[in-house]
Amino acid sequence: MSGTYTIHLQNCAFFARHGVFEQEEFLGQRFFVDVEMEVDPGDALETDSIDNTVHYGEVFQVVESIVTGTRRYLIEALAHDIAKSICQQHPQVRRARITVRKPGAPVPGILDYVQVSVEHRA
Repeated sequence: MSGTYTIHLQNCAFFARHGVFEQEEFLGQRFFVDVEMEVDPGDALETDSIDNTVHYGEVFQVVESIVTGTRRYLIEALAHDIAKSICQQHPQVRRARITVRKPGAPVPGILDYVQVSVEHRA
């Protein structure tokens, strides 16, 4: 089979302490992550076997480990680390696009959230 298929994980929520300012580390806040993976199908669509595809439960654990792990100052660096890790740990993933939303961004104004997206190609 040629081509790819796409797996999405939408609005994964985590409590973490990313950001530049001290109060962001001290207080922490919620972060929301979307994962879009372009996957090489191999024979997964014919065999209907989880062994031949990307297990999205494992991907969620990768995202959770990174988001709740080491503090990053930039959410774009956080998104980049997630994308790289997914591609490294799952060779079927040709492209990972990660979006991180930070609803409690310290901005002197009213907004729903700050969001960045980073794409990594394997």
